[in-house]
Amino acid sequence: MKLNEHTALQTPRLLLVPYSPHHVPTYHSWMQDEDLQTLTASTPLTLSEEYAMCTSWRTDVDKLTFIICLRAPTSAPTSFVPAPLQEDLVVVVPEEDDAPEKMIGDVNLFLYPFEDEEDQEEQGKSRDDIIGELEIMIAPPFARGKGYAKEALEAFTRYINDTTTALLEEYGGIDEGKRRLRYLRVKINKDNVKSLGLFEKMGFNRLAGGPNYFGEVEMRMGFVQKNDSKEKDEGRFKQVLYGMQSQS
Repeated sequence: MKLNEHTALQTPRLLLVPYSPHHVPTYHSWMQDEDLQTLTASTPLTLSEEYAMCTSWRTDVDKLTFIICLRAPTSAPTSFVPAPLQEDLVVVVPEEDDAPEKMIGDVNLFLYPFEDEEDQEEQGKSRDDIIGELEIMIAPPFARGKGYAKEALEAFTRYINDTTTALLEEYGGIDEGKRRLRYLRVKINKDNVKSLGLFEKMGFNRLAGGPNYFGEVEMRMGFVQKNDSKEKDEGRFKQVLYGMQSQS
């Protein structure tokens, strides 16, 4: 999506930035790891294919992604200790504030038309509804188990809430004012206990029936846009400019 091409999300410890060409070599190296391929249900791409995928993420209307970076640099990944927080940024400088050595993962949203094969009447009434599917990955082992995934998800879902109208307009065109985001869902490998627990903490509920044919557990959380989210999260999450000079 173009929605976030000049937007970064700042949290106390993280910086979420648009997926850009200078991120591709590091991302490509992550995805050669077989364990990550299994956890993310991904197949490895060539480097040229990954560059093409980067362009797709920036332009396709049904995909939204941020690369997750640490705000403070790492001195030694194997013995990582968070440095004191830096002052809030006003403008994020590409390739500096989100340099490859600061990257730790990504968080994604995929948009799909709502389809309820078990209830055709409900589907007919909700033909303008959209489903949002979330994915998150913390790639380097040293960055796992520190709460970064939850912090990134909280910022990302807050951004989805705050930009719902613009997000759905880009997905369906400016004349699609009747569209609504019905719910958010995730599909997680049944053996990925940590991710299942993370999304349960985020308020997602497992669907009855257990894992699907692919061994995935589907979890859902109803989406109701909140108008008070900015006040509630003030000081924790902030949108800042990415690669543009402030006009103020």
